[in-house]
Amino acid sequence: MKLSAPKKFTFCLAVVLLIVGVVAHFVAIPFVSAYQYWVVVASSVILALGCYMKGF
Repeated sequence: MKLSAPKKFTFCLAVVLLIVGVVAHFVAIPFVSAYQYWVVVASSVILALGCYMKGF
């Protein structure tokens, strides 16, 4: 399997979701705080797809 670097937008989106998920653990953010774990998982999945799929 050949990995490639994700596009800049994909990487930035994953980082923003990760930061929002971590901040939601400490600060009450409507809707996000209830699903903070899944927001962090989604950011990891997006980053992994960016590495596995060329042009994502």
